[in-house]
Parts: sequence; structure tokens; C-alpha cells
Amino acid sequence: MDKNTITGFLLIALVLILFSWWSRPSEAQLKEMARQDSIAQVEQAKLAEQEKQKVAKDSVNERIASVDSTSAFFSAKQGEVSNITLKNEKVTVTLSTQGGVIESAVLSEYQNQQKENVVLLSKDDSHFSYTLETKAENIKSEDIFFQVAEQSDSSVTLTTAVTGGELRLKYLLHPDSYMMDFIIESEGLDNLFSPSTKHIDIAWENRIQQQEKGGSFENRYAALTYKIKDEGTKKLNEMKDVTKQVDKQLDWIDFKDQFFSSIIIAHQDFQNVSLQSTPEEKNSGYLKYYNAQMQTFFDPSGKQATEMQFYLGPNDFHTLKSTNKLSLSDKNLKLQNLVYFGWPIVKWINRFFILYLFDWLTGFGLNMGIVLLLLTLIVKALVYPATKKSYLASARMRVLKPEMDKLNAKYPKQEDAMKKQQEMMQLYSQYGVSPMGGCLPMLIQMPIWIALFNFIPNAIELRGESFLWANDLSAYDDVIRWGKNLWLIGNHISIFCLLFSVTNIINTWISMRQQQSNAMMSQEQQAQMNMMQWMMIIMPVAFFFMFNDYSSGLSYYYFLSGLTTILIMWGLRKFTDDNKLRQQLEDYKARHANDPKKMGGFAARLEAMQKMAEEQQRMRNKK
Repeated sequence: MDKNTITGFLLIALVLILFSWWSRPSEAQLKEMARQDSIAQVEQAKLAEQEKQKVAKDSVNERIASVDSTSAFFSAKQGEVSNITLKNEKVTVTLSTQGGVIESAVLSEYQNQQKENVVLLSKDDSHFSYTLETKAENIKSEDIFFQVAEQSDSSVTLTTAVTGGELRLKYLLHPDSYMMDFIIESEGLDNLFSPSTKHIDIAWENRIQQQEKGGSFENRYAALTYKIKDEGTKKLNEMKDVTKQVDKQLDWIDFKDQFFSSIIIAHQDFQNVSLQSTPEEKNSGYLKYYNAQMQTFFDPSGKQATEMQFYLGPNDFHTLKSTNKLSLSDKNLKLQNLVYFGWPIVKWINRFFILYLFDWLTGFGLNMGIVLLLLTLIVKALVYPATKKSYLASARMRVLKPEMDKLNAKYPKQEDAMKKQQEMMQLYSQYGVSPMGGCLPMLIQMPIWIALFNFIPNAIELRGESFLWANDLSAYDDVIRWGKNLWLIGNHISIFCLLFSVTNIINTWISMRQQQSNAMMSQEQQAQMNMMQWMMIIMPVAFFFMFNDYSSGLSYYYFLSGLTTILIMWGLRKFTDDNKLRQQLEDYKARHANDPKKMGGFAARLEAMQKMAEEQQRMRNKK
């Protein structure tokens, strides 16, 4: 390609760029185009809604036209669709006269990321239905129309006439509560059913809307959960597409996300239960699709009503626990178990210590960031004796380093490693030093560290609470963000997570220096230690990518915990006199110089192994 051709192409490109710039619409024109697009979208939405209503009306008309006049439910299958609203200070529930079922549930005191009231159930995303198996036909709830017999702001009685009898639905929304009673009564219907019919089939499905920022962290805590009668709670896998047949009777089934629950409770138990949980596509605005198929008690004669309840509210430990008192039966619903506090030991730490401490601190009306700071300091103060004991055990090993170096010089060969180890254990025994003394106190602290890992993400009190640059301590802070998702890191950097990772690296470095100063190792062991240290450095870096989407409150707590650990270790190092500590060890050795030394445990096993190795070597030399 010659010079003139290249020049021609460049001129053509320049002309196209200038023409595009000159012909682009002005700012006013862009605004007008956006306004027109908005108007068009509104008109399109109106037309879609009108079409939807027309389809629904046509469907009802077709159903009415196809009703069998000989059916006992002939009159029940004719009617008009209308909505009924039950409301208290906390929740608004909408029912439909078609089927007499719940269509939507909206919480009044909680908002989502769009600053709109949290919607737990909606007409578009959820569907509740039941089926009655008569001798002649299966009657589905969507085929039945109810009329309002009695109604108040928080209760309604719906009835529908059936040949020879009546079917009644009663709803009662408890005042200042998230609990709603749901009772099914029948009268004079026993002739329509087989004598063996003692159950009603129930189907419930819902797409769980994303309520929190990002959704990925929220998704980890969204799980279809259920309680087995006279036992504990179980859940389906949060991250997999799961279908499960439950062969035991259940007390309740919960469509749960991180902070909210939609629970159906059966006071005559659920049986023949089939459950399904399917993760939704990322960034779809939904977390999971839940589906539950089950049966519960139904008496066609009307001698005993079918008693169920709905809990539609937050996963707040105290709220759930107090709601147990509203149970229609003597069942202990144990709804508070929905707030996950971890495995048994960790669970009891959270339940009987961290929770009460957290409640006490929040009772002062402090900002949640300050509450977490005080919580960290109190926990660190309580475990300080164990931390100090661990440090002093490490310091004793450090001041004995010269003696260990002598053993290294005495046994430079690899084949003498067992003798060296045996004399080292004897040295520890003489000076009253335990090589495991620094590990046990640290292990005691681990359950508390894990307990707070489970407690903070489930504390609804942190939801929507801001602190410093984080506008919601229950979600990640994203002051540093960009438009495109990048591999491993996503579209933001959580500053609290970054600070947590930095303090973790510093703590790791301090720990490695202590190990180096205490260790008595060969060259091969030193090489292995160097490799392990690199792995220990890489782990905090990996934590950054793992926790970048986690709750900023959790990262903030770990940052505070790591920072206080650094300060404590610095203080202990500064105010520990190695010379004085060495003198204490020498005094111990002098006091026990005449005591018979009996090796036990690990040292005794090493001695036995040494004798066995020596005997084997002697036999080989003899041969």
C-alpha cells in the first residue's frame, strides 16, 4: 500500500469523524428524545397492563362458560375478581376473591435498595393455591370465587356456597405483628368427599426478589428452610438447583432470604412434602425460585377446622422468638432458629453471649459502627489473658534460642535429628517450657472469631446503617467502583475489606517473625518454612478477593480485630523484658534441679522411637 492510498484512507476517516460530531443531536434534543422514550414506555406499560387485564377477564369468562351446571361447586365457580386488603402497622397483605388466597405482602418498616417498601410476595412472582379432591372432580382454588361475609382492617371471612354446604376462609392479621392466621372451615361437605379424604393439597411458589446491594452476599443466606416435627430445622443447598422429597412431617416451610422470611405454618402438620430451590440468573433482580408441594389436614364434615398461619416479616431473633407465642396450637415453632448462629458450640456463644452483649450496646442508641468497635474491644479484653499466655509461651521459646542453637551445632547431621529432638524436649522440661503452650490459648479464641463470622451477617440491626464511607454495614462498601465486572474482583473495591486484608498481612508477618525467632530447624526445614510463609502471605491476599462482596460490617469488625491484635502484640513485646524472662527460666531450672524428670506424652514417645531406631541400627551393623 503506497503513501497516497494511506493518506486517502486517513482523510476519509477524518471526514466521517467530523461528520458524526457535527450531526450529533444537541443536549436539548437528547433530553427531548429521552422524554419521548419515557412517554412511549409509559404508554407501552399501560397497553401491556390493559392487555393483561383483558386476558384475565377473558380467562374468567371462559371458565364461567365452561362450568358444569351439575357440579356441586357450580355456584362457587361463578363470580368477580376483586382484592381485599388487610393491614396493620407492620405489613400490608392483599387477598383475592378468586381462590381466597394471598396475592401480595409488603412490609411497612423496611425498604430495599431502591428506597421502596420490601415486597415479600407479589402477584407476578408468587402463587398460592390449594386443591380439594371430591368424589366427582378435583376442585382447584383458582376455580372458586368467594364473597366477603365479614371484614375489618385486619381480618376477613370469605365464604362460597356449595351444594348442601359452605366453604369458609378466615384471615386474621395480628395487631403489631407479622403473623397472620389462615383457617379453612367447611360445613355439610362430607357427602361430596370420600370417607378416606382427610387432607387438602397445597402448592406454593415464589421468586425471591433481591433486596440488598449486589445480591451475591445476600444469596449465600437465602435458603428454603423447613422444620421437622419435634426436631430441628433443615435447609436446601443455597447454591444448587435442588429438589427434595421429605418423608417426615413438618411444622413449617420458609421461603427465606438473608433478612426476611415468608413462612407457612401447619398446626396439623405438613406431609408428603416436595421442595424445590433453584438459583436465579445473576443480576436478574431475583435470588431464588422456591416451590413447595404438600398436604395438610382437612375435615369435609366441618367438625374440625384446618389451622394454618403465615409469618411475613424480618429475620430478627427477638421478633421471631416473640412470634412463637402467637401459635394457634401448643407447638413450639422455634422460629428464632431461622437466624443462623453457626454450629453448636459457636451457636451457644452467639446465643448466650454475643447476642446479649450486642443488645446491651445497641440499647445506648449508638451508631452501629461504634457498637462494633465497642464489641471488638470487649471481646479482645475478655480473651486478653489467653492472648498474653500465648505470647509469653512464645517469648519463653525465644529466650531459649541460644540453647537451641547449641543443640543445632551439636547435632548437625540429618540422621541425628531424633536425638536432637529428644534433647530439645528434655531442655523444655528443665526450663518448664511447653512448645504447645502458645497454641492452646489461641485455639480457645477461635470459636469466638467464628461466632462473630456467623453473627454479623445475620444481624438485621446493621441493615441500612451507615458508618464513615459505608452507607450500609450489611452490604459491601463501594466508594471505589467502576462500570464493568472484572475477574475475581467485580466492579468495586471494599475499603473495609482492603483494610482487613492489610492488617491480616501485618499480623501474619508478625507471626512469621516469632516462628523464625523460636524455631530450631535444619536447612531443609528452613526451606519448607520459607515456602509455608509465602503461603501464609498469599492467604490474606486471597481473603481480599473472597470478602470483597461480603458485609462491610463483617470486614470492619475483622479490621478492628486485626488492628487491636497488632497493638496488643506491640505492647506485650515492648513491656516484656527478655532478660527478666530468661532469669525466671533459670530460677525454675535451679529450683527443680534435683527433681526426677519423667518424660511424658510426646517426649516419651520420641525417646521410645529413638531407642527403637538405635536397636534397629545395632542389628543392621551386627549383620
